[in-house]
Amino acid sequence: MKLYITFFFTALLSVFILSGCTAKLSDPEINFEPPKYVEQMPPREVEDNFAPTGSIFGQGDNPLFSDHKAMHVNDIVTVVISEAAKSSNTGSKQLSESDDVSLGGGIFSSAGAANSTVSGGINRINGFSDVGFNSKSTSSYKGQGSAVKNASFTTTISARIVKVLKNGNYFISGKREILVDDQKQIVQITGVIRPYDIDQYNKINSSQVSDAKILYKTEGDMDRATQQGWGTKIIQSVWPF
Repeated sequence: MKLYITFFFTALLSVFILSGCTAKLSDPEINFEPPKYVEQMPPREVEDNFAPTGSIFGQGDNPLFSDHKAMHVNDIVTVVISEAAKSSNTGSKQLSESDDVSLGGGIFSSAGAANSTVSGGINRINGFSDVGFNSKSTSSYKGQGSAVKNASFTTTISARIVKVLKNGNYFISGKREILVDDQKQIVQITGVIRPYDIDQYNKINSSQVSDAKILYKTEGDMDRATQQGWGTKIIQSVWPF
């Protein structure tokens, strides 16, 4: 029984080690299957019973004077992501402290002794029993640090309206994947927008997206080369020094 348990845990440990060693070693791929909402949405039926009324403004799906902004669920809106962050912070702190304590004195006092012989005897006794204590401590601390950040990210992504909220705002979600030379770039955004902020070209800036969540990452050989191994991460997470 003990041999069976030992073999089981050894096999389980081997599986974990091999799976960790082969993690993220496969080449990135793109799934070209349509999203679930496309499969779930029924196709639009073409109606042939349209009767022209002679209006010069036009009718049907694309009238002459129509608003081309996204207004309904699953409509597309273009989000211009333009994010820039600049920060500079400098701090300095210096502390110093110095203590000096000196204590000394005999156990007898000659004050009030009229006789010089008595006074001399008391002084001789204090010479043997004199208590003295000296203490000196000094501490100092000096710290200084500075941080400078200058980052920018600019791209364009199309997002669809997932839900029209009760107040008329839209919750949008969009994702874009690009695979070039086995390097996969992923851009994803979600957030809430106001229909009034969509311009005449059906575009909106990322600064006008509320509760925005923007993701940009790269998968492939370059990403693996710049990441620490899982074994190093485990050691650093438990290393106390």
